[in-house]
Amino acid sequence: MGLLAWYRSTGADLPFQSPLPAHSGVAMEGYFWRITAPEAGRVLIALNGVNRGPHGPWATLGLAAHPGGSLRVDAHPTASADPARIGAHAGDAFHGDDRRLRVDLGSDAQLDVTIDDSLPWPHRAFGGSSVFQTVPALNQYWHPWLLGGRVNGIATIGDETWELHDAQVYAEKNWGREGFPDAWWWGQAQGFDERDACVAFAGGQVRSGPIRTEVTGLVVRLPGGRVIRLGNPGISPVRAVVDDERWMLYGRGFGWTIDVAGTAPRAASHVLPVPLPSQERNTAGALEHLAGALEVTVRRRGRVVWAGRSLLAGLEHGGLDRAKAELVRRGLDPSATHAAPIEE
Repeated sequence: MGLLAWYRSTGADLPFQSPLPAHSGVAMEGYFWRITAPEAGRVLIALNGVNRGPHGPWATLGLAAHPGGSLRVDAHPTASADPARIGAHAGDAFHGDDRRLRVDLGSDAQLDVTIDDSLPWPHRAFGGSSVFQTVPALNQYWHPWLLGGRVNGIATIGDETWELHDAQVYAEKNWGREGFPDAWWWGQAQGFDERDACVAFAGGQVRSGPIRTEVTGLVVRLPGGRVIRLGNPGISPVRAVVDDERWMLYGRGFGWTIDVAGTAPRAASHVLPVPLPSQERNTAGALEHLAGALEVTVRRRGRVVWAGRSLLAGLEHGGLDRAKAELVRRGLDPSATHAAPIEE
């Protein structure tokens, strides 16, 4: 193994190096697509966590939809991530890249769509983790590689068939050592009045050896195409106040200030799984809302340049203890390795 290959196997990427190809040495590389159809009030999420356990790769798969509270998850015995470009696969159950997304988790949980007119991450020097992407062996890295596009295809959700025409799409990947941080928060929204607008954020407790800190990355794609990324401590810090029903963020830097306010009732959340790669199993890990409310205001040197509101925002509050406590509150088995859907 060459020096560069070894460096990437730690999870890190050099400046101007694409984080899209798989990192061969990390325990988990997660791939996530989110489809928003504002006119129909529909949202779909599809995920594939490519995990590396003692006996080889395996996958955490999921497909969830709003409205209806539908959720299907699976631990699949095979998994692979593309070493040259974006791509995640799990036998016949999952195929996802920058052009097509196909999921088959049973006759009542299927998705087959194409992606066109993509709006990719525009900054060449760094991805969503910014300078943190150069630090080896972090427990978590994040990159929102697709900030828009058009989706066409079909979904089978329960006993319904959804035809998707020019729906909006967002996609990201995250990777690192042994799954997820001890606590994290995340959000993403399209469905604004301006079709090309997109908001995404991800934060949590980041660590590498003795280094421990709390970081939140905040990304806004403004109408017209400019992409702002805040979240470097000291230069463009983002302050986050989060609980199970509120996501309040304030970021500033480079003359920009961004306020984000997300809300969703806890009872309307899914309990999603996260992988424990070394144990080769999934466990309840996050409270996930598919259709929360999110408001964002972007200012440039004090002047409002854009403000938007979406009622189809994804909002997540993660932590193993938190998710298991929610299962207990709902009268479900906290040791279950499957995820819990909601009743809408």
